[in-house]
Amino acid sequence: MIVVTAPTSNIGRQLLTHLLAAHAPVRVIARDASRLPPEVRARVDIVEGSHADADTVQRAFEGAQRLFWLVPADPKAKDVFEAYVDFSRPAAAAIKASGITHVVDITALGRGTALAANAGYVTGSLAMDDLFAATGVNLRALTMPSFMDNILMQLQPLREKGAFFLPIPGELPLPSCSTHDIAAVAAHWLLDHHWQGQQEIAVLGPENISFNQMAQIMSEVLGREITYQQISPEAYKAQFLRFGFSEGMAEGLTAMARAKGEGLDLGVTRTPENSTPTHFRHWCETVLKPAFITD
Repeated sequence: MIVVTAPTSNIGRQLLTHLLAAHAPVRVIARDASRLPPEVRARVDIVEGSHADADTVQRAFEGAQRLFWLVPADPKAKDVFEAYVDFSRPAAAAIKASGITHVVDITALGRGTALAANAGYVTGSLAMDDLFAATGVNLRALTMPSFMDNILMQLQPLREKGAFFLPIPGELPLPSCSTHDIAAVAAHWLLDHHWQGQQEIAVLGPENISFNQMAQIMSEVLGREITYQQISPEAYKAQFLRFGFSEGMAEGLTAMARAKGEGLDLGVTRTPENSTPTHFRHWCETVLKPAFITD
């Protein structure tokens, strides 16, 4: 039995498609089971509740052997440690007391770099990995760069201003991956019954690409000029505060962007094994363009 958290998230729903296609037995933890498609509800066990809740994870882990762990966004958390580590403590305790033997989680690049200690969300997610590793469970921590899909959060400025905005230098090539590929990698490790031990697995996308290069590709795919504009860290943080983020979580996003701009995501050597197939142009054609036109 595989337990899947955050099954209605962008990654979670694509992961379920892979697992169910493989006819794997799946149990999901969902706050609201009605948000699952009917065809999914008919094929999975469902435990309703939050996976930050001790009773919920204890019920979900009973009789299961494998766990996919994804922490949902919490803009109201006090800070990144509350959002990642405190959120995950009940699950870590339940792993020790249950039959869960293997965990695959979604985390971040940066471990071993000088930037990791002050990288906001990344620092919190790496501390979460340490919490799970301390249980002794077999662990594959899938370490991520920025997601291509994050650009969807800037659909409004893309439409209205023909631009997108971040505090990272536009000429800096960085790894970027699609959630489609992340789900495929997670499914591989959850369905493979032969691995042991604890290891980080980087998911780097097919190539390093700058935001200026992304803008050029978006211009070609969308048929209108798109530009990338670097903004100050202060302006970046201020927009999240306007959106209702707590001070700690807005600072966490800003610290993460600052670290990425200084090369946080460049600490892992690219190999064929950690390079995933979806190119940014293909993502733009299949994900961004339909959303740009119809949303």
